[in-house]
Amino acid sequence: MQVIKSFFIAVSIYSKIPVPQFEWKEDDMKYIFCFFPWIGALIGGCIYFWNYLCGLYHIGVGCRTAIGMAIPIFITGGFHVDGFMDTMDAIHSYSPKGRKLEILKDSHIGAFAVIMLAAYGLIFFGTFSEIESDALLKIVCCGFFLSRCLCGISAVSFPLAKKDGMLYTFADSSHKKVVKGSLSLQCVLCIGLMCFQSFPAGLIVAVAAVLTLVYYYYRSRKEFGGVTGDTAGFFVLLCEGCILVIAAFIEIFIWKA
Repeated sequence: MQVIKSFFIAVSIYSKIPVPQFEWKEDDMKYIFCFFPWIGALIGGCIYFWNYLCGLYHIGVGCRTAIGMAIPIFITGGFHVDGFMDTMDAIHSYSPKGRKLEILKDSHIGAFAVIMLAAYGLIFFGTFSEIESDALLKIVCCGFFLSRCLCGISAVSFPLAKKDGMLYTFADSSHKKVVKGSLSLQCVLCIGLMCFQSFPAGLIVAVAAVLTLVYYYYRSRKEFGGVTGDTAGFFVLLCEGCILVIAAFIEIFIWKA
């Protein structure tokens, strides 16, 4: 029963999909992160299906890319975008760690949040529009799952910047050994599926995702003293963006060369 409740809590938090509501208890939160990647699987599946429809009905690349970009927002409600924007504001404030943590909690949107989100959107649009091969598209779609696997691992493994907030509550309540084991297994299976589509491309993209996690660890320690819910959202978008950039690079400079 705890596993089922953890599944419903994960879906209700990390997506806009309607699920049964009930009172949350600490024991119900033990396995939330185990189901976090499944939201990414849904996103990847929807994007792949949308691209299939675009090919079937000869929908133009602009519409294909724009709606493909919007699908993650439709499913998650922009949950991770909010964390990305808050983190960008905090990092570009160049303030002491304590002040940066205060900025993360500030509900106001700063100029750098808008600027960096616009830059991210342009990069996402440009790189996603270059993905034409079916194998690379499948690898990119798997990336939405992989980014959440790595994010879940970081939540229960990396030092936390503060002892309050949603991430701390879930991480503190998690059965860490089970969560790490489950997410590690899901990571391996996801990377295996990516490599099955194209071994060199899948491996390169997976390595890029892991290196993004390493960067996230050192950057979050330097800027905030650890990770928070907002920095987790920042990582998800950063990882997915890096996956797209590497996939587009492979498409343009290797496969089309």
